[in-house]
Amino acid sequence: MKLHLLASTLAISAAPLLATAQAQTVSDYLARIAAVDDAGPRLNAVLAINPDAAKEEVAARAIKGPLSGKAVLIKDNVEVAGPLPTTAGSLALKDSVTGRDAPLVARLRKAGVVILGKTNLSEWANIRSSSSSSGWSAVGGQTKNPHAIDRTPCGSSSGSGSAIAAGLAWAAIGTETDGSITCPASVNGIVGFKPTVGLVSRTHVVPISHSQDTAGPMTRSVADAALLMNALAGTDPADAATAEADKRKADFTSGLATASLKGVRIGVLRKQAGNHPALLALFDRALADMKAAGAELVEISYDAPPEMGRDEFTVLLYELREDMGAYLRSLPAKAGPKTLADLIAFNKAHPEELRWFGQEVFEQAEATTDKAAYEAARANSLKLAGAEGIDRLLRDNKVSLLVAPTEGPAWPIDLVLGDHFVGVGAGNLAAIAGYPHLSVPMGAVEGLPIGLSIMGAKWDDKRVLEAGAAYERARTSAVPVPSFKRWGE
Repeated sequence: MKLHLLASTLAISAAPLLATAQAQTVSDYLARIAAVDDAGPRLNAVLAINPDAAKEEVAARAIKGPLSGKAVLIKDNVEVAGPLPTTAGSLALKDSVTGRDAPLVARLRKAGVVILGKTNLSEWANIRSSSSSSGWSAVGGQTKNPHAIDRTPCGSSSGSGSAIAAGLAWAAIGTETDGSITCPASVNGIVGFKPTVGLVSRTHVVPISHSQDTAGPMTRSVADAALLMNALAGTDPADAATAEADKRKADFTSGLATASLKGVRIGVLRKQAGNHPALLALFDRALADMKAAGAELVEISYDAPPEMGRDEFTVLLYELREDMGAYLRSLPAKAGPKTLADLIAFNKAHPEELRWFGQEVFEQAEATTDKAAYEAARANSLKLAGAEGIDRLLRDNKVSLLVAPTEGPAWPIDLVLGDHFVGVGAGNLAAIAGYPHLSVPMGAVEGLPIGLSIMGAKWDDKRVLEAGAAYERARTSAVPVPSFKRWGE
């Protein structure tokens, strides 16, 4: 599907990111994609190239503003008008060319952004099976982490994370239901921002859950993420969750360059940092950097109630069946799947879809039809993550923000046994509550990037971004550069 450019013709090598960090034009990025995505380490991060990108760049640069001519990749569960299909990584949608721009994409274009192409992802945003390998899709194959190409790129926005770490675009758009922006940001050593649910439109985005889904920026700096948020945020009449967005959005870049941690009380979620000595040492150094910058740190002991995750899963199952069916029926094509049951049947008929892992979560979702049980689960999970979770932790400890490591080091890619999450981080609190969550690089463990999570209250997106920018300036740990090699080589 991807427009392939011959790396040998372009005479580009898979040089480290720093050598090409200043690439700004569409042609620069296409050369970079040819060198490290189509050839060399073959990251499989970019699924498709917009064939009109160079032409659109000319018009985009005529739009005055800070995003003029910036090349951005879009996760392939977000619709983009033109010849590119929106596949969610599945062969069932490989020909789904809708001719529609998702409102978030239309906003980017209006601001002068050039849509460079689509990124690979974990198929169906990683909701098909509990034993999947992050970054694998039947359409795009397995995405690799540029810091260690035999290690996971994590989360469903894996292609977006890998692509930005590798310098394949100025920025990318990811989507998250629970961890799918922040985890790939962490393990790929970039910035990822999951905004408050309802700040960015979800219309024409392949869904999992209207309660938790959102799109967000994946960038090299907090400033770039804030710049993208200025374009992304806003009310969409077709998405009821965004009714307050116009009221709540702000100039997210205003004051960012001088934002300070002085006097800011920050809650430290110590139990969510895991027990790996090197990771704990890295986290302690990040905390010391924040303290040196004037932050007041408050140690918090928190244990997530098990029923929170249990009820979240019930919500995701019920809403997946309902929301996916509504999306499929909205597609312009008369043929093709129209329900989750149709997708299940398609996968059974196409063994290449089920070679590495099954679709037991799809099947569970198809059987989850008790509306009353779903509504009770949503009310309880939202209460435990929001009012009795983040809200209570902030209030009782008199802090403005919460921090923890985002995720542990990237684990080896394992298509046979699937992902090996290590239980580090507290991002599910922000995901279930729908509150803002930023992951900022804080260093590495054995060359594998680790992110620092910064979470805040609902609609407190600007404060979270300001804290992230202030931490970036205070950070003393070295941020690793991609090696494009296997780990340890």
